[in-house]
Amino acid sequence: MSEGADKESKTEEATEKKIRDSIDKGQLPFSKELPVFASFLAILAFTIFFAQDSAIRLGNFLSIFLERADGWKLETQADAIAIYELVFIEIGRAVGVVMLLLVVAGIAASVLQNVPRFVLDRVQPKLSRISLKQGWSRIFGAKGMVEFAKSLGKLLVAGGFLVLAMREAETRLLAGMITNPVEFTSIIRDIAVESLVVVTLVVAVIAVADLFWSRHQWRQDLRMTRQEVKDEFKQSEGDPIVKARLRSLARDRARQRMISAVPQATLVIANPTHFAIAMRYRRDEDAAPVVVAKGQDLIALKIKEIAIEHNIPVFEEPALARSMYKQVSVDNLIPSQFYKAVAELIRRIYRTGERPHSAGIHHE
Repeated sequence: MSEGADKESKTEEATEKKIRDSIDKGQLPFSKELPVFASFLAILAFTIFFAQDSAIRLGNFLSIFLERADGWKLETQADAIAIYELVFIEIGRAVGVVMLLLVVAGIAASVLQNVPRFVLDRVQPKLSRISLKQGWSRIFGAKGMVEFAKSLGKLLVAGGFLVLAMREAETRLLAGMITNPVEFTSIIRDIAVESLVVVTLVVAVIAVADLFWSRHQWRQDLRMTRQEVKDEFKQSEGDPIVKARLRSLARDRARQRMISAVPQATLVIANPTHFAIAMRYRRDEDAAPVVVAKGQDLIALKIKEIAIEHNIPVFEEPALARSMYKQVSVDNLIPSQFYKAVAELIRRIYRTGERPHSAGIHHE
């Protein structure tokens, strides 16, 4: 019940991150029927192109070997080993090609499905792989029974087609027995090719169906619940609550740094309560006044308070304050359109004959 309920709750398609994680762990869709089809294809190719020559060559060797049995020296262990080596070499030449084709076909069928990759997690020892309980569930569980049903169905279908294809084989074999060995070999090869073609076509249909089914099943297994999608989004994008807290802390630090720079200002422009802009101007260092702090409402009042404490002139210019607040940035020069207005205020400061921080000008 829990497994079924869990599957029912997985209503969301897998995210790109989960797909990447699955691939990185080596959990990829794999059709077991495609290598089987490739093996039959390799055997069919061998039967068409190599089987007859290999069979004739091996038959000739065995006939000579058996007809001249008394001609082989067999007195010592070395003689016996030499004869065994000769026989095995001839048999290897006959079946070596088919073995090579099978290996190449198996590797190709695997590579075409997924690009080979080394995954450490797949080779690490795990107790679950030798667990009798999990092994029993794999064999006799739902998936195991499905695999058994698939194998039985393949056997019955392929066997049925093979029986139909072999109906006339008996007559052809009986007719071939009265011919010479070379012709009889050709008859056997033709019957084998016809049978293999039928079986290979059946297996090809099964392999294509299983290829699509394995990928569909892989996608289904990767499906996620809505909560898993939300958790993954939080991990990848960050928890919104945490991010909001971090932004708040960053603003607080920036505000404190800005407030601490107010005592270095040359003048402050403000309207009575809402806006305040503190600027620094040093003739030998600054090409134009630099904004060291700006604020609205309570922060504006704090800037004015600090300016008064440090005898920094405060000019209450409501229109200029509102306009500058929208267009200036902290730690940057003021825009050129404000040069004339701010320069006039700075001239007022120096016209008094006082140092910029020595006297406050609160109302002009």
